[in-house]
Amino acid sequence: MTVIQFTPFSSLVEPAFWHALTNLKIDVLRLADHSIPMTASYTTGRSIIDRETGQEISLGCNITVGGDAFVDNPQIPSHSVPVTGVFKNFNTIEEFKAVDKTAMVNQLTDEIWESITQGSTERLTRFLLITFADLKKYKYYYWFAFPAFTAKPAWALDGEWLPANDKLSSDALSLIHSSIHEAPRPFFLVKTSGKSVEVGKVEDLEVFFDGVSPESRIVAFLDPSALPSNPGWPLRNFLAYLAHRHPAFVASGVRVLCWRDAEVTDGHWKSRFGVVKGISDVQATGQKPAAVGWEKNPQGKLSPRLADLAPMMDPTRLADQAVDLNLKLMRWRILPALDLDKIAATRCLLLGAGTLGCYVARTLMGWGVRTITFVDSARVSFSNPVRQPLFEFEDCLNGGKPKAACAADRLKKIFPGAPYPMPGHPIPPSSVEQTRQDVAALEKLFDEHDVVFLLMDSRESRWLPTVLGAAKGKIVMNAALGFDSFLVMRHGVRSSLAKGTRLGCYYCNDIVAPADSLTDRTLDQMCTVTRPGLAPTAAATAVELLMSLLQHPDGVNAPAPAPQVGKDAPDPHASGGVLGLVPHQLRGFLTEFRNMLITGAAYSRCTGCGDKVLDAYETEGFDMLLRAFNETGYLEKLTGLDELHAEGQAALDNIDWDIEDDVEDE
Repeated sequence: MTVIQFTPFSSLVEPAFWHALTNLKIDVLRLADHSIPMTASYTTGRSIIDRETGQEISLGCNITVGGDAFVDNPQIPSHSVPVTGVFKNFNTIEEFKAVDKTAMVNQLTDEIWESITQGSTERLTRFLLITFADLKKYKYYYWFAFPAFTAKPAWALDGEWLPANDKLSSDALSLIHSSIHEAPRPFFLVKTSGKSVEVGKVEDLEVFFDGVSPESRIVAFLDPSALPSNPGWPLRNFLAYLAHRHPAFVASGVRVLCWRDAEVTDGHWKSRFGVVKGISDVQATGQKPAAVGWEKNPQGKLSPRLADLAPMMDPTRLADQAVDLNLKLMRWRILPALDLDKIAATRCLLLGAGTLGCYVARTLMGWGVRTITFVDSARVSFSNPVRQPLFEFEDCLNGGKPKAACAADRLKKIFPGAPYPMPGHPIPPSSVEQTRQDVAALEKLFDEHDVVFLLMDSRESRWLPTVLGAAKGKIVMNAALGFDSFLVMRHGVRSSLAKGTRLGCYYCNDIVAPADSLTDRTLDQMCTVTRPGLAPTAAATAVELLMSLLQHPDGVNAPAPAPQVGKDAPDPHASGGVLGLVPHQLRGFLTEFRNMLITGAAYSRCTGCGDKVLDAYETEGFDMLLRAFNETGYLEKLTGLDELHAEGQAALDNIDWDIEDDVEDE
């Protein structure tokens, strides 16, 4: 009699599992540390032939955990059987180290033993996985346990393990293979009668073997081991099941088939056969036996393993995941209702790649926005890098790189920009066709994006984007700088899309059309002269306002709060939005370190978002825009501002002024 040496399971964790664990931790578990079910699989033992020596080398007795381990119906590889397990993740490394591992294994063995007492083989093979995931460093500490019952006295083999075709004919083995090939079973029964072979369920053992001679009764299992003299780990609990459930059947010994033939080549059978004796003596008490099964590390010690994925990951991917981690932590610790998918899918068009554009882009990326397009026809100058964080000194050399392309390159999202025309800046006949193409390019960009940021440094440069944004129903965010003050606002939508009070745009407070403010400017007027901290403050405010808008259930029609201060200030928690208030305009004053909320109604005669302007653009297209660029007074006449001016002048002319007769005395 030979004591049977079993090959323990070795965990084989696919890289996709760590990605699934990361998502589970951040999106589902968060700080919860309860146990959850998971699924792994194993298949028949495999070996390879050493090309140099010609010897057969056995591969590991593996149990494989894949990326779909946590889903309800995972895809089990062909020729494999599923194994259910228990997963528990700890929030700190200290908790992971201090856990009562004996208690956790005992709980799992209780489930296995209950399955045995109920006569079921579904849970004979189980596993436990405990982890600690350090998601900032992409290090995963983990430890598997594969509980198996011990035997006293130990399981013994009568003789030795032999090739299966020494005891069974090739035809019999072929019939077994055909029977379980499409739907492998972890445990099954085989009975032979002459040339016939029948495969049955273990749960039907007494009926299946009724009237069958002992020499024709075989118990079989899918063996994950490939070692000639060492069956795989699942056999341990299978023998415990037989000893407890069928002591009379095993009294004289059990013929065991270790099935290892998922594929058969050239009639070469890898399965093994042996006779196990003394099984009935092992389970004399009927009590649950002790169990073993914690996996040893590669050094052969009982301790956890470490999967360090950081060296194998693309640095760009690491950066993306670091940003995502911060956002997801924000969601599950503070704002569970935050819709990060909506933010990530938002496509932003930035008109202007200067100080505001650079800071807006960086803040957008911090929120997880990945589609960012720059439009700017300027080049990087020597004064830019210190104020505009997407540029470096080398970008200024040789006349300076184009700002839009340079900024996009820094963000690793390349969308080249193009110039566009402005009212008050006439288009010469020779440039009309090029201007038409530039406008068409800008219109296409608007169609491809969801949000447009107006980050230019002149009043008239905002007019065409304002018209396009209103006509195409886009979210338009506007930011403008003074020396120590800034304006950040969201444009209201056109009349046909508005619900409730219609909010105004950048031009709704003006009674004059945009005109040339760029010609004959002095040096201080050519540059945006501001306090250095103003641009990042305004840019961050603009992006945060957009996020509040995106997260509000009314979207672009989110109501603006009443402009109240002090004890009557609006309650951000009563706004209906996940991120609080969604103001229409914010005016910031660095001299007072104060922000003021302003709400401005839309103006029917507005030159930017008025219905007459939008109707003319949608009817006439580029021809209407060309008139706005070339003809002084066109926008005033189109919107009726000229009539308003005339009415105002007439009112002034009709006033009787009371002039003192004795001016000198005055």
